[in-house]
Amino acid sequence: MAYDYQTADKTLYTLLRDYARYNRNHPSEAEELLWNYLKAKGLGVSFKRQHIIGGYIVDFACLPSKLVVELDGGYHQMPHQQVSDALRQEWLEDRGYRVVRFTNEELFNDVNKVLQTIEANL
Repeated sequence: MAYDYQTADKTLYTLLRDYARYNRNHPSEAEELLWNYLKAKGLGVSFKRQHIIGGYIVDFACLPSKLVVELDGGYHQMPHQQVSDALRQEWLEDRGYRVVRFTNEELFNDVNKVLQTIEANL
């Protein structure tokens, strides 16, 4: 099992750790909702939230399955953010992670479908 410092960029770890901690303590409504389903092995596996991988903080990660789950709020529709998200996803996939993305609306409209998709990717 990889610990935070084993998947993080060592030069950025302290800064990323502090930001990840802040994000865990101030989740979006969508992140809070999904975390309530994922925590305590709700899908039979352990997830970490706001986990550092390389120079990135991912919303949710199941490290044994190398699965990353990202929730995209409205700002992810901005062109510059879409480019950034694509580069980030490519970087993660190049390292063997599968990335599944959901919009906040998808989660709020059909949480069961989101959970089924996550489970299918485990």
